[in-house]
Parts: sequence; structure tokens; C-alpha cells
Amino acid sequence: MKAFIVEKYGKDGARAAEVPEPTVGDRDVLVRVSAASINPLDKMVRDGEFKQLLKYKRPFVLGHDVAGVVTRVGSAVHGLKVGDEVYARPRDLRIGGFAEFIAIDMDDVAPKPASLTLQEAAAVPLVALSAWQVLVDRAHVKPGQKVLVHAGAGGLGSTVIQLAKHLGATVATTANTESEKLVRSLGADIVVDYTKEDFSKVLSGYDLVLDSLGAANLEKSLTVLKPGGLAISVVGPPDAAFGKQFDAPSFLGVVMNFLSRKVRKRAKALGVRYESFFMQANGSQLRKLAALYDSGKLRPVIDSTFPFDQTLQAMAHVEQGRTKAGKVVVSMVPDHS
Repeated sequence: MKAFIVEKYGKDGARAAEVPEPTVGDRDVLVRVSAASINPLDKMVRDGEFKQLLKYKRPFVLGHDVAGVVTRVGSAVHGLKVGDEVYARPRDLRIGGFAEFIAIDMDDVAPKPASLTLQEAAAVPLVALSAWQVLVDRAHVKPGQKVLVHAGAGGLGSTVIQLAKHLGATVATTANTESEKLVRSLGADIVVDYTKEDFSKVLSGYDLVLDSLGAANLEKSLTVLKPGGLAISVVGPPDAAFGKQFDAPSFLGVVMNFLSRKVRKRAKALGVRYESFFMQANGSQLRKLAALYDSGKLRPVIDSTFPFDQTLQAMAHVEQGRTKAGKVVVSMVPDHS
């Protein structure tokens, strides 16, 4: 089958290749991929940023988001059958959405939202699971709380705005002038145009900040939290809990605590908390999220769609910052929209 593989780590490490179809284990479903989408994580994995934690055996197929049709089920699979339209963020070490077929553990798969096309559904799993795991599992966001999400027009930001509103929060976001209308339409109550003002000068008393930019932006984010508030970063320095998620050896936990000591010390001085975040595959959460898409509480935001053979160009489009809003999708079928 055709696939896009990582042969060596680095910027030029991914290429098109012919690879064998995946083997299907007892608990796996084989999915014929209809569409996949690009995430910043694809670049990070391609560049080897997580190679201490995620021991991929090269060459491996890249791609963390997938939607398609089940063509085979393993002997222990229940609740999914051949012909089902599904979506998934396959677990780490079993990614591979940039291919014609992928075998996925049944626990990572869910029926796709009925109201979305397969192309739309492919844009959803990683960002929707991240939003759910940050807002619901980690921060336990309650009605009336104040949430700031950076880069509200992005794939993650646009999803977090909608889910935080659904949970009853007051939502602030940072965006540029062109994106203001979009982020307001998604539910943002307060929009700070980062090209004109500094969010840390105009916002205060927040319960949660979700940072996807890191460095100086993360440091400033700590200052808008109320005492006891929480800053979660998807790109900031890892902490020991981050290592535990990967069953990393304890010495790596020490290293991670060292890497994040500056930001944790700053947080402590301000009376707030800092955590780094890495999302987990979870099919049962995708089922709950599908209901929110089907009820109109959430909608995907899609920047552009590329044909499958242009997967590397789609990745470059994201890397070069050419995305205006939302996600870039790679489609196996010609786009008729």
C-alpha cells in the first residue's frame, strides 16, 4: 500500500513509500483510510523530538488522526463491524494515518459523528481528545469559571473555545485581526488581538490557561491566573508527571522536572500551578465527543484539504504557518465540496 513513512529523524525524514498492509491483531480493526489530518505532533515525531520516550521502529508510517471505513475486525473485537465509518487518534507507537490502511486497537476507535463527512471527522480526534482531557479530566472546568486559550483560531484552540463554552465557562482567546470574527462565532467572549495588545496587560483572574505557544507566552500566562489557578501547556517544558504517562524510567522524570524547574518555580512564586500535557488515545471519549458534534455543540474548523499524494505539501503548509484557521486535511478521495 502507499504510505508516508519516517525513515530517519529530521526535517527531510519523511517520504512516500510502498509498504506492506498492516497485520490485524485479535483486538484490532483494519480501517481503509478515507482522510487524515495534519497535527504539529506529526512534525515533532518526524523530527525525533520524542525519541527518548516514544521508541518508534523506523521506518514507520506517520499520521496521528484518521477517519475511514472498517474492512476487517480481529477475533476479539466487539461493538465495531465491517462497513462501519469510524474515526480515531491511534495510540502512540501505533500511529499511521498517512496510509491507505491502518490497523487500530478497538479501544482507540469510535463510530464517526453522523453529522460529519469522513474528511471533517479526520480533523477532529487529536484536538477534540486534547480539549476534553485538558478541560474535563485535568482542569475539571465548571460553569462560571474563566478559561483563556491561546491561538483560538488554531485546530486545538478552536475546539477548546467551543468545549469550554459548552461546559459553561467564560472564554477568552488570543487571535489576530483576521480571525476575530471566527473565534467569536465559536463562542469566545473576550478576544485579545495579539497584533495590537498584550493579553497579560488586559486579562486577570483566570482559573485555567491553555498554552500552545510556549516560552515567553507561557511565562506571561502564569500572571493572568487567579491564586491556585492552573496553566497547562501542550508545548512547554515537561514535568515528572509527563514522563509517567509514557512509563518513562524514573531518571527521565528527574530530567523533566529539571527542564521545567524555571516555570514551576515561577508558578509557585505567583501561587499558581503549571502542568505539561500530552494527550492519550481514547475511543470512549471519542464516542462522547461524537454526540457533541452531532448535537451542534462542536463543529470542526478546516483550513484546507490536500489530496493524499500531497501529504508532504500539506505538512509543509502547516509548518510554514500558512494555515489561516483550523486543521489541514489530507483526503483519499477527490474533494467535491
